[in-house]
Amino acid sequence: RPHNSLVEQGRLDEGRQVLEKVRGTSNVDVELADLVEASEAARAIKHPFRNLLAQKNRPQLVIAALGIPGFQQLSGMNSILFYAPVIFQSLGFGDGASLYSSIITSTTLVLATLVSMAVVDKFGRRFLFLEGGTQMIISMLAVAIILALKFGKGALIPKTDGIILVVMVCLFVAAYGWSWGPLGWLLTSELFPLETRSAGQSVVVCINLLFTSLVAQCYLVSLCHLRYGIFLLFAALIVIMSLFI
Repeated sequence: RPHNSLVEQGRLDEGRQVLEKVRGTSNVDVELADLVEASEAARAIKHPFRNLLAQKNRPQLVIAALGIPGFQQLSGMNSILFYAPVIFQSLGFGDGASLYSSIITSTTLVLATLVSMAVVDKFGRRFLFLEGGTQMIISMLAVAIILALKFGKGALIPKTDGIILVVMVCLFVAAYGWSWGPLGWLLTSELFPLETRSAGQSVVVCINLLFTSLVAQCYLVSLCHLRYGIFLLFAALIVIMSLFI
């Protein structure tokens, strides 16, 4: 509920407007009063981490604090961004491949995030998660298939195949940018009740950084052993995380 943060900041009029937009009705007095009451109760909580482990909060702890940030990193986003310079080099960009790949992928990610901000309330979180997951799976499978067919032959990837790879990389980054990227953080904040939200988000950040470190440490070794199979592995993980949502 994005209006919760407005209530916490005392911006009740803006919170009411957002609540009316989300609910599609102006009859939100009762719910707004509940949010104000919950916000006041949250300020009175002295041991948020202890409350986070309470029975009633355990589903949010498992789903939001453990599942979502973990799957964010297991999606392969960092890995495919790491591989992007090699793809651009195969197109003849030479030593500037890293720069070109960074500009293109970063621009794609920013634009996709802006799209997510514009349409998330209209289409809903779940739709964007599932659409983004489907697009990411297709992109990963396409990358894996092309690399499986072309790598190991002692030559650069043909220009046509290289262009397809670049497009697949951009589609993957765009899908992540309007789904698991921003919504992974948004949804975790919405799942926790106000009285444990700060503690819950702290756990989310810790889990995210932990999985980031693990993926970074394991990726190169996995790539050497699995080669193109690493992208098939990520595609399988994305299937699991899409079902998880």
